[in-house]
Amino acid sequence: MATAQQPHELTAAQAATAIREGRLSPVELVEALLARIDAYEPALKAWVTVDRDGARAAAEASAAELERSGPRGPMHGVPVGLKDIFYTGGLLTTAGSPLMADFVPEHDAHSVAKFREAGAIVLGKTVTTEFADGDPSVTYNPWDREHTPGGSSSGSGAAVAAGMVPVATGSQTVGSTLRPSIYNGIVGLKPTLGRISTHGLVPVSFSTDTVGIMVRSVEDAALALDAVAGYDPKDPMGACQMVGAYHAASQRRNGPPRIGVVRQFFYERADEEIRKQTDDVARKLAAAGATVEEATLPELFNRSPEDIGAVVWTEAAVFHREWYERNPEDYGPNIRSRIADALARSPLDYIVAQDARRELRAGMADAYEAFDVLLSPGTPGPAPRDRSTTGPTYFQAPWTWLGCPAINLPTGLAENGMPLGIQLAAGPFQEERLLTAAAWCERALSVRLTPIDPR
Repeated sequence: MATAQQPHELTAAQAATAIREGRLSPVELVEALLARIDAYEPALKAWVTVDRDGARAAAEASAAELERSGPRGPMHGVPVGLKDIFYTGGLLTTAGSPLMADFVPEHDAHSVAKFREAGAIVLGKTVTTEFADGDPSVTYNPWDREHTPGGSSSGSGAAVAAGMVPVATGSQTVGSTLRPSIYNGIVGLKPTLGRISTHGLVPVSFSTDTVGIMVRSVEDAALALDAVAGYDPKDPMGACQMVGAYHAASQRRNGPPRIGVVRQFFYERADEEIRKQTDDVARKLAAAGATVEEATLPELFNRSPEDIGAVVWTEAAVFHREWYERNPEDYGPNIRSRIADALARSPLDYIVAQDARRELRAGMADAYEAFDVLLSPGTPGPAPRDRSTTGPTYFQAPWTWLGCPAINLPTGLAENGMPLGIQLAAGPFQEERLLTAAAWCERALSVRLTPIDPR
């Protein structure tokens, strides 16, 4: 292939272009990624299942289809990894739990089917924490094995960062896409609640679960969103909203965005390094031409972690109740205690939290109108040097609770060598605005992080 980069180094968009132009075959790309997995998976433990035979067969079919009739869709021949809560017909889906250790679905999740329709190749299933909750998984951070890779989408974050796959799915119920993306030095996108169907995902909380996309660039996030976005009546939170042209939005060269920096809530909980890094990023974006001002949000924004917790664990307890009553010993300590607490809690907490959510959403209208994007720190600090935790979720909680789209961008390395990042958020169903602004910021910051030896 005529490129200076190795196949595993290509972004999804670069790989799709090379395949479409005949400079790279899907077979060559799949083989390169399988070799990368062979080299790094024993150390990182990012995968539950690598579907070698299925991926190779799909790559052969993809190459033949390309020669016969051209690309099927925008991701033709591009491999994807799927968090192991996404149903895959005929392929093991365990949700990281012994209760589902032998479960093989008969059908694909809606988003998986959409990826296949766009021409993508399923490479395998990535490790999730147990039922996408807070008990840490076996996965290691490719930047430093003593630090958490985050969760619950730990395998997806590590696999993308280590060059094992250019695109992987996550899910975000509180902080499970953006947080591990930041900890692993990659880009994560959490779209608007209901923008991508959750039908065929093992649920945590039906009113906050959101399909996430984990990649190496804003363009890749937009490319994948083009593939999987759309209304699905089988999703109880599905939104019947017009789908945008997301990849095109990421390629627009609009003028500098209006950015509202959110220090409220975040700065009092962030360490000094994070506060300085966020201020430095804001200054760089302003120097590049962006209008940067401090944003003030409704007071209810500060309650988001408590309110989302009251809802998430109540809804999770409803799903798990029968299994939990029969087999409590099969649950890890974190999820077990959360289910027990939720089953004992008054339903008033749930109702009060949902009322506050509606009020907060209405109160955000002025901020969404005043700015193209709202910028906040990504995490309180770099990935903790503690594999008994997946790291705090409360910096993602407000954006997940609001249901609005949010994306993280890598911004550099902490003093200890671990990745750092910011979050950008926009109004509900404003993914095009978000992606255009995020791509501008990505170009202005010019940061791409790659671990030197991800083992």
